Amino acid sequence: MLESQLHNIQNETEGMSIEETLSYLASKYPSRVAFSTSFGEEDQVVSDFIFKNDLPIKVFTLDTGRLFKETYDVFYKTTLKYKKNIETFFPKTESVQELMTTKGSHSFYDSVEARKECCGIRKMEPLGRALKDVDIWITGLRAEQSENRHDMGKFQYDSKFDCIKYNPIIDWKYDEMKSFIAKNGIPYNVLHDKGFPSIGCAPCTRAVKEGEDIRSGRWWWEISKKECGLHG
Repeated sequence: MLESQLHNIQNETEGMSIEETLSYLASKYPSRVAFSTSFGEEDQVVSDFIFKNDLPIKVFTLDTGRLFKETYDVFYKTTLKYKKNIETFFPKTESVQELMTTKGSHSFYDSVEARKECCGIRKMEPLGRALKDVDIWITGLRAEQSENRHDMGKFQYDSKFDCIKYNPIIDWKYDEMKSFIAKNGIPYNVLHDKGFPSIGCAPCTRAVKEGEDIRSGRWWWEISKKECGLHG
């Protein structure tokens, strides 16, 4: 049913600004629109649009239990600036305990399958709960971030979670994003200034070297599409 509404949404929002589109979606799908943030620069831009305009959109985050201290700092600064709640979803305690007990603390280094198992427990399962009653899933994806995202449009149907995904800044360039953050005084992760363009769990993220792909710092020990499953 939702997939059939994709074309209408695209037509009705044609020419709208980001603020107008977000407001339209919140009005058309009351209490069923949500934005997922991991507190990266892109997500902070989208949070600013939502919070600054006081839009009735749920903002949530996934706390895997292995985030950088700097990420928690941005979380705190964001709630201070906007005075808004950010709903937090944790992995199931029993699943994490079983993984740690049976496979140890660093099993994700063993293989792509083992890493995806960890991502599944710490990210995918909580995301499924977060999106349970959501029709419109808003993201901070940008096409420049990875090869997998080059062909993404502003709207697409996500069959995995049966919702329509809205990517408001998909076509933004890096400099455009940085300028927006500076102009609006938006809190951002200081790791971005230290060679971390993409920030996930601390054990799975390193700084990238000059000339490297911006996703190369994620799961750097493996050769794969560099995705955890959330967006591909």
